[in-house]
Amino acid sequence: MQIALDAMAGDYGHEELIAGALLAVEQAGLGVTLVGDENLLHKHLGTLAPDKKTAELLKIVHSSQVIEMNEHPVDAVRKKKDASVMVAFDLIRRGEAAAAVSAGNSGATMAAAMRKLGRLGSISRPGIASIFPTLKKPVVLMDIGANVDCRPQHLLQFAIMASAFSRIIDIANPRVGLLTIGEETGKGNSLIKETYPLLEKSSLNFIGNVEGRDVFQGNVDVIVCDGFVGNICLKVSEGLAEAAMLMLRDEILKSFSAKIGYFLARHAFKAFRKRVDYAEYGGAPLLGVDGIGIICHGKSSSQAIKNAILEAAKMVKCNINQDILESLAASKNVVELEN
Repeated sequence: MQIALDAMAGDYGHEELIAGALLAVEQAGLGVTLVGDENLLHKHLGTLAPDKKTAELLKIVHSSQVIEMNEHPVDAVRKKKDASVMVAFDLIRRGEAAAAVSAGNSGATMAAAMRKLGRLGSISRPGIASIFPTLKKPVVLMDIGANVDCRPQHLLQFAIMASAFSRIIDIANPRVGLLTIGEETGKGNSLIKETYPLLEKSSLNFIGNVEGRDVFQGNVDVIVCDGFVGNICLKVSEGLAEAAMLMLRDEILKSFSAKIGYFLARHAFKAFRKRVDYAEYGGAPLLGVDGIGIICHGKSSSQAIKNAILEAAKMVKCNINQDILESLAASKNVVELEN
């Protein structure tokens, strides 16, 4: 299996991305294609001097352009046809890679995937899912920013796609909840009220409305919302995790007894930090395109890149897109009714 990695994206540069690719190759024996400036990539690989077996699993495909984080996604994709993210998804189209991973401009990654691969089946709008840690098993939230203005049909399809991804992370019959301002039926705006009966009539394991406080409880496996709400939920959660760690550090530094307490419980603190670290979950799967794509955080470490590559490989092996198509077929009458 060959996974294409956009080796020119991300805040930490190509060095960190290559390090993540090497970790994935060494751990899982995957083939990774590094896409970017071949001179830079060859030079850095030379300094790392990977062993012969690892080197044989690495390829380099040249691209002459890079889409920066501050560029308008659609304009950049249209003008920079040889951008690394464009070339990565083109490798899937040509059958030279099974999936693509990028830590660059998320909007451009979505636009590149759409331009090179198109939509999957009858999916109206592809979306981005994210894995959140909870008190129990991880929960999948979708959409987290690709679609800020949605119709009920889109949320139904998000639920179908997120459920398929949830099954990949070993949840056999994922419980689906609709994110709104109250658990009672009828709570929420018009989008929520119109989406509720569609989910109820679908083949999904729909358990009803869930509130923001339910996200981290672990009593639901998939949470559905539009991209506007989902992105706010994601960013608030990231900010809270960072703030909690900093506040905890400040309190520990205030007294000698607190420092002793930290020393005695340091393994528990490390385990907690790992549990809430997005790097452990790889990246956010781009669902609904006719191929496999993973969007990573811009500040992804080599560990996060490695996990994203492994996640992409698992999505390919489990044939997630076939699962999505079968689930769409099972809820075909509901989709047609909404249309």
